[in-house]
Amino acid sequence: MARRPIIAGNWKMNNNKAEAKELVDGIVYGISSLDASKMPEVVIAPTYTALWQAYDLIKNEPKIALAAQNVNPNPSGAYTGEISLDMLADFRVQFVIIGHSERRQMFGETDEFINQKAKAILAKGLIPIICCGETLEQREQGVTDSHLENQITKALDGISASDVEKSVIAYEPIWAIGTGKSCDAVEANRTIGQIRKVVAKLYSQDVADKIRILYGGSVKPSTIVEQMAQPEIDGGLIGGAALKADSFIDLIKGAM
Repeated sequence: MARRPIIAGNWKMNNNKAEAKELVDGIVYGISSLDASKMPEVVIAPTYTALWQAYDLIKNEPKIALAAQNVNPNPSGAYTGEISLDMLADFRVQFVIIGHSERRQMFGETDEFINQKAKAILAKGLIPIICCGETLEQREQGVTDSHLENQITKALDGISASDVEKSVIAYEPIWAIGTGKSCDAVEANRTIGQIRKVVAKLYSQDVADKIRILYGGSVKPSTIVEQMAQPEIDGGLIGGAALKADSFIDLIKGAM
């Protein structure tokens, strides 16, 4: 089954107002000459402070979708420093990244909390990008597949098959995030194939064939073509290489 690839840029805690404008302007210019029918789905995830500016710059550019880097599942209330889905909807956000290893490790987010977020995102009509991944120690112990199965099973608990089909999973080996190390494309493909088998076991092969699963972890223009040649990999969740327009455009081209 043909699945449209996604190239998503996660800016993390980078780019002030001027830098955000320069980056978005560069991306808009860079994709202007690309054939929309051949392009992957392009997604950018700015910081909260740059969401309005990014929205304003791409509101007339259908080739780019907007994502948030996180969300609180509660509709409103006394949650100092948090952002709700209604607030994100003001900026026509279409995707929300949840379960990133940095949120899990630095801020103590649990699988159960990530599941709450996924349900709230889907109920709002948005698409969760659900991250999963193993540490170097877990990989060396040979528990990568069972660890990922546990993460995915808990993240999707109580979510309907039709909502899972619309969702996106991002496999990000923690040992490859921001380290310059990239998981071998063949092994990344095998691991993502295992994640797809988990979805098939939980739901059906049809659902597993429809859900898009991305690879993330030091993805670069020099690695994207080999990664996209793998049958299970449906695109990339990009960190550092998404912070420069030229490299992000090269990643988009590499997925075409």
